[in-house]
Amino acid sequence: MRCVIARFPFDLTKNGVLDSMKGAKPEEITGESVIIGRRAYPVKQVGQVITGQDRRDFTAREVVRAMTRLGFTCRSLPQSSAPAHGLDPVQHASATLGAPSA
Repeated sequence: MRCVIARFPFDLTKNGVLDSMKGAKPEEITGESVIIGRRAYPVKQVGQVITGQDRRDFTAREVVRAMTRLGFTCRSLPQSSAPAHGLDPVQHASATLGAPSA
C-alpha cells in the first residue's frame, strides 16, 4: 500500500512492517502507540524504523494513519484520571507532597 509520510511516498505492507520491527525493543510509550505482533511500540519509533527518517520529519498522526490502513491497532495514551477523592489540583498536590515538617 502506498503511504505518504513526511511528504515522501512509501510502499508499505503489513508483512514488511512486521519484518522491519522484528527484534526492535519497544521504547517507553509516552503518546500514541501501535501494536505490532504482541508488543506495543511508540508510533514515532515505528515511523523511524520503517521509513529510515528522523522522528522530527514526520508527525505521529501520519504514522497512525498508515498503520491503521495496514490493519494494525493504534492506541492513544489514556488521559490521566481525576485526582482521587474529588480533590482539586492544589489539594491533590498537597496530599501527594505530604504535610510540612515542624
